[in-house]
Formats: sequence, C-alpha cells, structure tokens
Amino acid sequence: MAPPATPLLDRVRYPSDMKNLSGEQLKQLAEELRAETIHAVSQTGGHLGASLGVVELTVAIHAIFETPRDRLIWDVGHQAYPHKILTGRRDRIRTLRTEGGLSGFTRRSESEYDPFGAAHSSTSISAGLGMAMARDLKGDDRQVIAVIGDGSMSAGMAYEAMNNAGAAKARLIVILNDNDMSIAPPVGAMSAYLSRLISSRPFLSLRDVMGRLAKRFPRPIERTARRAEEFARGLLTGGTLFEELGFYYVGPIDGHDLDHLLPVLRNLRDAEEDQPILLHVVTQKGKGYAPAEASADKYHGVAKFNVITGEQAKAPPGPPSYTKVFANALIAEAEADERIVSVNAAMPAGTGLDLFAKRFPKRCFDVGIAEQHAVTFAAGMATEGLKPFVAIYSTFLQRAYDQVVHDVALQSLPVRFAMDRAGLVGADGATHAGSFDVAYLGCLPNMVLMAAADEAELAHMVATAAVIDDRPCGFRYPRGEGTGVAVPARGTPLEIGRGRILREGNAVALLSYGTRLAECLKAADDLAAQGLSCTVADARFAKPLDTQLIERLAREHPVLVTIEEGSIGGFGTQVAHHLLSQGLLDGQTRFRPMVLPDSFIDHAAPKVQYDQAGLNARHIVATALSALGVAEAKAQPARA
Repeated sequence: MAPPATPLLDRVRYPSDMKNLSGEQLKQLAEELRAETIHAVSQTGGHLGASLGVVELTVAIHAIFETPRDRLIWDVGHQAYPHKILTGRRDRIRTLRTEGGLSGFTRRSESEYDPFGAAHSSTSISAGLGMAMARDLKGDDRQVIAVIGDGSMSAGMAYEAMNNAGAAKARLIVILNDNDMSIAPPVGAMSAYLSRLISSRPFLSLRDVMGRLAKRFPRPIERTARRAEEFARGLLTGGTLFEELGFYYVGPIDGHDLDHLLPVLRNLRDAEEDQPILLHVVTQKGKGYAPAEASADKYHGVAKFNVITGEQAKAPPGPPSYTKVFANALIAEAEADERIVSVNAAMPAGTGLDLFAKRFPKRCFDVGIAEQHAVTFAAGMATEGLKPFVAIYSTFLQRAYDQVVHDVALQSLPVRFAMDRAGLVGADGATHAGSFDVAYLGCLPNMVLMAAADEAELAHMVATAAVIDDRPCGFRYPRGEGTGVAVPARGTPLEIGRGRILREGNAVALLSYGTRLAECLKAADDLAAQGLSCTVADARFAKPLDTQLIERLAREHPVLVTIEEGSIGGFGTQVAHHLLSQGLLDGQTRFRPMVLPDSFIDHAAPKVQYDQAGLNARHIVATALSALGVAEAKAQPARA
C-alpha cells in the first residue's frame, strides 16, 4: 500500500517547523502523523497501540515547548514513534527495529531529541528529576517534561521519584498518559475548563496570595485552609494522591483534543510554580485506527500488517514457541499439584501466562510493572508452602536483583524463576536481551540454574523446578520458535546437576549450555568432515555443575570448548573455576570459553546477532581449529 498523502507533515522536518502553525493546522498535522505512523509500522512491525494514543500529545508538546533545549523524556520509549517522525527521523522511520535502522525505543545516540534512553519502564520521573536538579545547579532555565504511561505508573520507582520531586519542590512537569489504568474519572468540557483554570497564571497567582494570607493565621487554621484547597481540587479532579506526593495536579483532560491540550500546556510552560506539576491526560491506545482501538492488547506490539484490514502477517507454520511450551508445561504440572501458582509483572501474554490464567484464573497473579514486588510476593507465597513460578524476562529480572538475593536466596526459599527471552532477542535489541542472568544468578548460594537446549528439555526443566522444594531455582529459554522436537505432555524431572552426552568423539569436546546446542551439532558435523571427531554435550545445569562430566571431557579431549548465550562470568566461568581448582588446566587440556562479546549488540535478526556475537557454528569450528593449532585457511567452509 502506498504511503498516505501528508502535505502538512511534509513541511515539518523538525519541531521548529511547527511553531507558526495554527490550532487547525496542528489538528491536520496530527491526522497526517497518525496515518504516517500506521503506514510505517505496517511495514516494519513494532509497538503500534501506544504510539497512536499519543499522537495529539506529541504534536502539542513539540508545538508548545522548545525541544530539544527543553528536555522531553518518554516512558516507556515505545510510545515515541510519532516523536521520532517529528524530530528529523521520518526518512528512516521505515527502518524501525531492523538491522542498522532506528531503535524501537528512545536512544541518546540516535538523536539530540532523545535526552534519555528508555526501554525498561518507569524511569522517566527519576531521570527528569535528575535533569531538573542539574539545570538548577547550572543556572539554566530549560523545561523538563516526562511523559509516563502505558502502565509505567504501576511501578514503585515512579512513586519513589515523585516523592523525592515533591519534597525537593523541583520545577518539573510530569504528564501522566492514562491509557490503560482506568484511574481517571470521566473527562469532558467541565474537566477541561477546570484544568485550564487551575493551570492559568491568574489562578496560580491567586492561590499564592491566599497561601501567603493563610500563613498569617494560627498554624492549625493555616493547615486546615491548605488542606481544604487541596482536597476541594482533589474532589473535582481526582488528583489528591498526587497532591499528597507534593505535585500540583492538573487534569484529567482529553489527550486527543488539541483545543484542550494546547492551552493547558501553554499555561504549564509559563507557570512559575515552586513545586512539580502533574498533568493527567486520558488517551486511548490505538486511537484513530479501528483494529487497534478494538483490540488494544493484540495491537500493543504487532508484526507487519495490512493497513486496510488490520490483518497481521503470520509466520509460516513451524514449531511452537518456547514461551508456549513453557506455559503448557506449567499447566501440566499445575494439573497435578494445586500448590503451583504463577506470578508475572504485567506481561501475561509475553510470558505465556495468559494461557495459565485461562486454566487457573485464581492461581495466576499479574502484579503490574513491579518486578521487585513480584519476587518478594512470590517469596511470601513460598513461606506458606505454595510453589510459585515467577515468569519474568531475563532482562527485567535484573530490576529485582536485591529481592532475589535477600528475600529469596538468603532464606533458601523455593521460588522458581522462568526466564524468558534468554540470549539475543532480535528487533528489541540490547535493552531486552537476556545476556546477564547466568552471571548474576550463578554467584548466589542456594541457587539451581538450568538452560533448555530445546523444547522437550524446557518441559523437563519445568517439571524439575516443580519438585525442587528446598531452595530457589531458575531456568532460561529464548524468544521464538523451538527446534521442532517432540514435546512430552508432561515433563520428567531431571537429576539435579547432571548433563548429557549426545555424540562421542576424541578430538574436541563441545559443551553447550542452552540453545546453542544445535549450532554445536552443526559444528561437529563440519569438524568430522575434516577428520576431527567431536564429543557434543549438553550441560543442562550451570549450578550445580556436572563436575564428573566436565572432568571427563577435559581429561579425554585435547580441546574443550564451552558455548553459551550469555556474558562473561556465566557458565564458562563456572567451568573454568572448577577445572582450575582441580588442576585440570595445568597440563595439555586447552580450554576455550565462547560467550557474548563485551559489548551491547544492536537490533537485527537473531541469526545476524549471533553471527555478530561469534556464536554460530562457523565460529565454533574456528575456535576448535585454532585451539588445535589447525590453520583455518586449510579447513573446509563451515555451515553458518
């Protein structure tokens, strides 16, 4: 489908081009921006619903404020597609989330209009407060605006930042984009009028005068008068909570009505309040595109789609995803054990627990974007004899590390961590890659760590986790489809700390942890074609290690290579430590660990990412040949 006609948008390359546009022209610009966003995402896939919900808000902010001098932070960054189009990146918007293209999130290195990178949620108010304090220390007068929405306000970090901002009386504007929390009373003409009134300079001046007058009263009367004013506005607008945190509350207003947005934002820009301000706008995810309006969840993140019908492109039939295999395996375990419950942090569909919730609605707990709470909540359940499975993306579990250490591992509580998106994740890039969990969990006492090599192994590891009842455990698995192996209806518990050998040889031992096992088998075939037989083993466990297997591989092969989809400090480090402690690297054994490089890998197709990381079959072959002292130039080309 051809791109939409956008005569006004074609004249706007940067926000400065909007400054002389009338209100009616800005409305037209918003319509064209929405059409452009829909068409662009239909070509690339990405986060559609949230971006469509902030089109008018994006136009209004850039029309009123002086970005990039005024700092504008989006939380989370996937709301920022319209922002990218208006800030000099329209010519690249159809490269979103592709190799060498625009990030799906805000990114400092991409544009001066992105003052803070945001891919994990609920960071904007903290970052904005830091910028505001830096501004004041430097004597600048720029504005700082944080737009927080799409569920980000459910995280405790947002409230910690608001509490700090209120106490510091920082000049900061927070715009709450209320698109899915249902915390707003109905909006309309009266609400818009009140918002314009209480954000206006005359009202603020009168409020200041009355405040000074009240201070001349005895303290109990002053306190009562101030409370009366705050709660009167709270009853009218619903903002009492934010007032109690020290914010001057304005709203709620219709986030799709520029006649409401523009004057209020103008008032807030010109306000001289000695406290932070919260503007509450109500928007609709998917606004202006009927399929997305009708199904906010389905169109939150989309594949390429047909703009006319809304039908998303379907991948050719293939094996089930690891996420679905995990969900089905957990359901099978829960059928047999009523103590099993699941916990997720606002990602029921992403973790597969929406399927679990359909089968066991009273045993599935979505706690919102609150990973820290999720972990300690599960720890509390474990103390009472339940068997909690906490399904959180590897990269999001990083946010709850202290809780994993202090509330789970230290007490040796049997909380089970299902870590989806382990390894590299394609279009979501470095922010969502599960690169570090083996390293940050492997150092903890009392922790059992597993990595599934294929879908059947994942089912077995779910079953294994279900029977570990004296300590915490975690198992990792990647995004995307499995390998196509047969998956049992219910997994069989594995022997703790025991790996398996899939192929025997004598020249090279390839010890895999996770789904690089398939690449190890390809590499073994290529090495065999050169007369070098390989042993291929699946470690299964990073903790406890299968020390018997590792020692045998080291003693019986001149070269031992470990391969994992994680950073340095993970499985290979555990293996090296054991071999060194046993003196098994003092002789002829040549040990080579293969891990993710010491860099963040940008968004691209997973196969390309693993090629960049040096973890595909040809890299395994090259590593083995180098360790053996065989020149690569003489080797037959390995299969990628």
